[in-house]
Parts: sequence; C-alpha cells; structure tokens
Amino acid sequence: MRKLAGLLASAAILAAGAVTGANAQETIKIGVNEPLTGAFAASGNYVTNGAKIAADEINAKGGLLGKKIQLVIEDNKSNPTEAATVGEKLMVRDKVPVMLGAWGSSLTLAVMPKMMEYKVPMLVETSSSGKITKAGNPYIFRISPPSAIEAEAFGKIIDKLHIKKADFLVINNDWGLGTAQDFGAMFKKHGIKVGLVERMGESDQDMSAQLAKFKASDADTLMVTTAVDQLTLIFKQAAALGLKKNFITTGGSQNPDQLIAQAGAAVNDTKHLVFFVPWVPEATPDPAASKRFIAEWKKRGYNFAGLTESFRGYDGIRAIAAAIEKAGKADPEAIRKAFWQVDITGLNGRIKFNKEGPAGKESGQSVPTVYLIEIENGKVVIPKI
Repeated sequence: MRKLAGLLASAAILAAGAVTGANAQETIKIGVNEPLTGAFAASGNYVTNGAKIAADEINAKGGLLGKKIQLVIEDNKSNPTEAATVGEKLMVRDKVPVMLGAWGSSLTLAVMPKMMEYKVPMLVETSSSGKITKAGNPYIFRISPPSAIEAEAFGKIIDKLHIKKADFLVINNDWGLGTAQDFGAMFKKHGIKVGLVERMGESDQDMSAQLAKFKASDADTLMVTTAVDQLTLIFKQAAALGLKKNFITTGGSQNPDQLIAQAGAAVNDTKHLVFFVPWVPEATPDPAASKRFIAEWKKRGYNFAGLTESFRGYDGIRAIAAAIEKAGKADPEAIRKAFWQVDITGLNGRIKFNKEGPAGKESGQSVPTVYLIEIENGKVVIPKI
C-alpha cells in the first residue's frame, strides 16, 4: 500500500511538473533590466510602468503568436555591476529571448558583453552614449537618441537662441561625458564658445562648488545633464547662490512637472530637451495613441510627471513585440534579425533601425523626435522661436 501511495505521489508530482512546464511555454518572456532603486530609481520605475501598460495592452488584444507576454522584471539598483549581473540572470536563469534596458549608458554598457556572450538582443530605451551603437554589438537596438543625434536636432534651432558661450555641468559617467563632447562639438560648429565643463558624481548632493564657478564665468548658458532628483538639487542651489544663467537640460530625463513640484520657482525660465510632450499630445507623431497612453497612465494613478520617461518603456515593448511578431517565434537570433524589419510609429515617432558600428557587427539606431520645452510661471510651454 505504501509503495502504491508512493507511486501515486510520484505520478502526481510528475503531472504537476508537466503542467508547470506547459504553462511556462504559454507565455513569451521579455526581460526588463531597469534601476528600480538607487540614484535613478524614479526614472527606472517610470519606464517599467510604461512597459507594463504596453504588455497589458498587447495581452488584451490576444498577445503574440497565440501567447501572452510575461515581463520578467529585475532591479539593477542603478549600478553597472548589478546591471550586468541581473542581465545574466535574465538570459541564463529566466531564458528570456529578448530584453528591455538598462536606462543609464553605464548600465547598458555593462550589460553589453553579456549579451554578446549569450547572444540575446536588447532594446535600449533610454541610454544616450555614442559608444553603445558604435562598439560592434549586433544585439543592440536603440530607440532613444544618442547625445550626437540629440545635439544635431538641437543644432537646427540653436541659432535662434542667440547663445554666445556655454558651460557644462554633467554627471560623471558615459551619459554626461558623451553629452558634453557631442554638444560641445555642435556648439563650435555654430560659432558658440565652450567654457567650463564641470562634473558631479551620481550620488552627489551638494553642487555649490561647481555652481560658484559658473557664477563667476562669462558664459550666458549652462547646459546640465543628469537625472531629475539631482537636477532638483541643482536648481535649488543655483537659486540660493543667485546664479542667473540660461539653463538648458539634456537627455530627456528631466520630468519638468516633477522639477516644478520639487524646485518651485527655481525652475522658472529654464529650458529642457525632451522626447515626448504629454502636455500637448496633439503635437506628437501619433496623437490618438499618445492620448490613449496618457489616459491609461492617469487611470492607474501614476504621477503625470513620469510620462516624459514612461513612454520609453511603452514604445520599447511595442518595438520588441513587433520584432517577435515578424520573427514568428520567441527565439533570440530570430528576434535579432527581425528587429531590422521593424517599422512602426511610436509615441516618439517612427521606430525603424539604421545600421551603426563596424561592418558585419552593426547595432540598430532609430531617429526619434526631439522637442525643446520651457517652464514659465510653473507651467510647461513649447517656446516660440
């Protein structure tokens, strides 16, 4: 009797395992490698929530290839070493055939060798370092503009802003240093002098020493590149020092509404380069889709300020879904090849990948829309220039 009971128990376990295995095959996994804690947590959570909206929207319409999307979300803790570790977990342990990530340039660059090792593609939604698509990694497909493209777009209107000399305050990583280099080169082409280039650590709280140098500088403009929490501190400290400059932030990670809420009048008359304008959805490439996304974001009770970041996760998952659909199967190599066939309209514009990098090892780069906005009396406006 005991032997029979044991056999029945074993059979039950095997049956349960079979069901679990079958269920596992009923979803298509997409890895999400984002900073949910640490210095970039606000941005990482916005992107992740945008990705969830896209996944839910796709699943509500029947999913992909007859299966539902399953986001496998990992926290890279705003740390490059952790980004590489969780990227490896997603590829090895969870066996995801494709990933979204990893927000910051240093985070993405840290993951890239692992992608080459395990041959799994990643859709880069935020990182702007030029190294990412120039390094010869054929598993990278980026929808965010590198600093060179952002600078080029800004260059189309720069003469109308009458800038004579610009200083830079940038975060001391690949994102910030790349921005200073690319914008500096663009300024020089337009006859604009480049002055001081000051750096700050990712976790720095006091930038008063750098700001004091800018106050003594003869530059009329200060370009600033960092995430929203550090930007808030910079604007507050600049106001306390009586620093009067033409402030322009880059990188599209400013969350102007969050700056208004946290820094108040200190951000009045500042300008910001952004990649989505939820304040005027009719000005976006797909107004109807933008309005639906904004409505769903609000319905879920999320902060409106996060929309300038969350659209990245939304567009990223939609681009990944398009690649999976074209691949016809959830296979890493098939998805990688299919990314080259993707041609959709995202909230930020057309998502179609151009080749960048060494021949035979090219990465994909789309060319998104870049907007200049201004904060006037606590409200976001698109300046007439």
